Amino acid sequence: MGDRVNAEQAPVLLYRHPTASGHTLAEAMFNSESTLNALSLDMIDILAAALTQWAADESVVAVVLSGAGSRAFSAGGDIQALYRAMIHNHEVGERVDEYPYQFFEREYRLDYQLHTYPKPVMALGHGVMMGGGLGVFMGADFRIVPEQTRIAMPEVTVGLFPDAGGTWMLRNMEQHQALFLGLTGASINSADALSAGLASHGVAAAETASLRDDLLQIGWQGQAEADHQLITEILAGYATPLMPAAKLPGIPDTLHGAGVLETVAQIRALRGSGEWVDKAVAAMERGCPTTIGIVVEQLARAPGLSLAQCFQLEMTVATHCADNHDFAEGVRALLIDKDNRPNWQFGDVESLPVAYVHSHFEEPWARNPLADLEENQS
Repeated sequence: MGDRVNAEQAPVLLYRHPTASGHTLAEAMFNSESTLNALSLDMIDILAAALTQWAADESVVAVVLSGAGSRAFSAGGDIQALYRAMIHNHEVGERVDEYPYQFFEREYRLDYQLHTYPKPVMALGHGVMMGGGLGVFMGADFRIVPEQTRIAMPEVTVGLFPDAGGTWMLRNMEQHQALFLGLTGASINSADALSAGLASHGVAAAETASLRDDLLQIGWQGQAEADHQLITEILAGYATPLMPAAKLPGIPDTLHGAGVLETVAQIRALRGSGEWVDKAVAAMERGCPTTIGIVVEQLARAPGLSLAQCFQLEMTVATHCADNHDFAEGVRALLIDKDNRPNWQFGDVESLPVAYVHSHFEEPWARNPLADLEENQS
């Protein structure tokens, strides 16, 4: 590794790798193996500050994002901390703990910062990548996966929704695949990630060290466009490793969003087409009906939104989820009490009021906390 510039116990390790061209390749490594590198607010703040500093540092030519350990790049956000704050607010009956709203705002700002970063960003994905961790991964220009990864947007199981840039990610996928993944939380593998555009390159896990070495030897120019091309050329020299069989191509392109009940009926009709699909459909059936309604509406609105507007929409919906019953209840059932028996506000999608779903998209403030994000992408 290069020169670490912060404490070895820090939740995000920051490195400066000197290159043969006299430049610096910066790296941020998530460093919380015990939580599968789940994003805490401290981790978000450390990475955001480092990115700001590196953007202004003319010696830094590119940024690498990675995760410590072999199990996960990042398994999501630290939702247990969110749970404690939400329950406190619910018990008091008002917002006395701002942690959930601060977490979402700063997480989404970090994701937007990555998506719009002025220098090339590479994410070395591996193991588990879910939720907020997947959001960070998707912000990179070069999204690299090895042979084995487990990628998912499992928010339906806890009463949230695909956020942290999930709106932008899903709108840029094939609609039938986006609907299926968003509503079922199904896990996909590296081959699926490449075919769906979630990953940009496949590099064997055993060759990651060689890739790092190659990056240190190239003739960096200190100009984003030229350096982006240099990285592209380096990655072209790596053969995509043998991947497990892709699963997503089995989802029929006849699946389309046409209201909650019809969309759910279309997914239910896929039962019997394979073990992976059956498991995904069963997860949707156990999942939060409110989330299902939100995702259908989220994807219906997404095509007309800019990148900034996607994050603004997510800030609105996430705030309502933090204030309402289902998200806290889903976390309780899955991670706190672990009884796997969530008591959702509505028992099924058939009893889910359309007006309740739409209320999640109504801004609860006079000004969205992310209103200042630049509308510079469509």
